[in-house]
Amino acid sequence: MNWTQYISAIGIPMIAALAAWIAFRQFHIARNKLKLDLFDKRMEVYGAVRDSLKSIAQQGNLTPEQQVQYLQGTRSARWLFGPEVSEYIDKTLWHRIVDLELYHSMSKDHKEPDRSKYIKERAETMKWMIRQHEEFDALVEQYLTIRH
Repeated sequence: MNWTQYISAIGIPMIAALAAWIAFRQFHIARNKLKLDLFDKRMEVYGAVRDSLKSIAQQGNLTPEQQVQYLQGTRSARWLFGPEVSEYIDKTLWHRIVDLELYHSMSKDHKEPDRSKYIKERAETMKWMIRQHEEFDALVEQYLTIRH
């Protein structure tokens, strides 16, 4: 046998193996890109929630503009996170934000003894809100951890 016959016999499987390796690497690159894109979108939602919690801790409530920012920033959560995170953002946390605003306005509009009741409710809601930094982090941790 001639040496060209050996090379052609070995060359075709080597080219096929190289093509398979390149396809495998492209698959991994595409998967990692998807993970990064998903992470970036999740971080946007995470940032909107954290910014709102920070504003509540600093100011005691959210302005109407900040409420709109919260709603706009978290509207994609149901597609990016699991149902427990979506439920927390859309229902649990949002209802507490609304309650906080309600207690704040009711404590201004009412006289004693109702005023004291609304002030106490507002204080309890504020305590709950402040705890949410850690609770929200724990809730979304599995979604914001990048694994290779």
